[in-house]
Amino acid sequence: MYLDFYGFQEKPFNVTPDPRFVFLSKNHREAFAHLLYGINNRVGFIALTGEVGSGKTTVLRALLSQLNADHHRTALIFNPYLSPPLFLQNMNREFGIPTDTSNSSSPLDVLNLFLLQQNAEDRTVVLAIDEAQHLEEPVLEQIRLISNLETDREKLIQIVLSGQPEFVKILKKKEMRQLSQRITVRYHLEPMDFQDTVDYVNHRLKVAGGRGGIIFSKRALRRIYRYSRGLPRLVNVACDRALLVGYTRDTARINSRIAAAGIKDLKRNTVSYPRKRRLILIPAFVVLAALLMAGIYFKGNDLINLFNTSQHIKTTEEQKENDPIVTGEEFFHAMAGELGKVPESESARKAFNTLASFWNVPPVLESGNFDPLIGMERAALDRELRLYRFFGNLGALLRIDCPAVLELTMPGVPGKRFVSLVGMENEQLLVDPPIAGRRSLSFNEVEKHWSGQGFLLWKDPLNLLTRISSGSAGSHIKRLQGLLKEAGAYSRPLTGVYDADTLSAIKEFQSSMGVNPDGIVGGQTLMVLYRSIDRFKVPRLTVGQK
Repeated sequence: MYLDFYGFQEKPFNVTPDPRFVFLSKNHREAFAHLLYGINNRVGFIALTGEVGSGKTTVLRALLSQLNADHHRTALIFNPYLSPPLFLQNMNREFGIPTDTSNSSSPLDVLNLFLLQQNAEDRTVVLAIDEAQHLEEPVLEQIRLISNLETDREKLIQIVLSGQPEFVKILKKKEMRQLSQRITVRYHLEPMDFQDTVDYVNHRLKVAGGRGGIIFSKRALRRIYRYSRGLPRLVNVACDRALLVGYTRDTARINSRIAAAGIKDLKRNTVSYPRKRRLILIPAFVVLAALLMAGIYFKGNDLINLFNTSQHIKTTEEQKENDPIVTGEEFFHAMAGELGKVPESESARKAFNTLASFWNVPPVLESGNFDPLIGMERAALDRELRLYRFFGNLGALLRIDCPAVLELTMPGVPGKRFVSLVGMENEQLLVDPPIAGRRSLSFNEVEKHWSGQGFLLWKDPLNLLTRISSGSAGSHIKRLQGLLKEAGAYSRPLTGVYDADTLSAIKEFQSSMGVNPDGIVGGQTLMVLYRSIDRFKVPRLTVGQK
């Protein structure tokens, strides 16, 4: 709504994590260092705690994004509401471990073989569990048993448990002492101080592409700091609302009064549900009392006419509400009901087939068991395509600008469900299949149940997805340089050597396309590179459905 007014390219204060917006305060950097130390030294268990909205998930995502895929295997579990067997199955699936039903090996045996294989290939396996305060004691015991998988010298898996302060209380229980004693690296993430809050706000404004200059006055920032207490999530909410108030008042500078108005509006919207319900019921009782008084006042036919009139009004209103758009909690209930009727494997198969149609390749036929990750990977390779496993937020996903499968988790629905993101229209996301009769959803409606994981199909026609490092040479480097030149990112001769000029061109191209400028020519960089050159005819989101 206010993007053009302030000159932003995207919303600066989305509450969902986005790698490009990551700002690590002093406390966040210290937390990051603790986690990295624990993983690099293979201590086994690491605990990260902090208040709601303190940025624990941001730290986890930043950590996992920094772990080199050549030397690490990572998995992040968002949904801890699982039984021990389901937790183990879910974890294996997140690591991409295939489910082999042809033998009697247990999921734990299969996991152990996977860990031994990764250890032999000198890779560190990292499991991060978010919202750990919701883990049931049997699941925590299962996790402790998993940590027993080790060699004579070191642990085979590094487990990061991230949760709210209540998780500390759980670990202090007598029956949890065996697990607690194994956690040798712990860090409690404190809120940001005022200076870090100021730097955090300015960082997000800069990344969002504002026109420059100071938008928030120092007094406004102090109000926001007092309201948020330095918690990043509350800072985002308060700043977003302040920008909205500034937009409605036609002023580009957010002063203390505008910030206060935005915060007041937020507080007004947090009226408890019971109170809201009472406020709604009062007029209803007044109307009912009026009708009863009318029944006493009017006689016979007059009373009948009164109710006939009311019935006529009700019928007219119902006729006006043909095909209403389902929104709010009603929509989420309908969403869970519809997607919950489709088994997880069938949901994944249908979503994959939607992506396959964009690439003009055959769909996957109905089968008894289509594993969401392994099944999609195999189906992609069978069709001479690659599957890219995305991890981030909607902003980062949309910058790739390619149809994608979104992984959803919903309360009351076991396992995962999948829906295809196939286009954008009027700042709405187009999905397939339709949900509750709707093909377009708002960002908030999608984010509410999206796990942060997605899957994209892509093609590597020049076969460039190989291990490229500084000093590498060969025809594949020459082809890469040629692509960069076509994309307008490289102007030097095609030497076929991955030198400083090539590295600089890669980083500049990545930065211009919203990709982490790490100089690594991975799947995401290649996807965006091919997409930027018309002759490859890569399907896009921005053109909508086929």
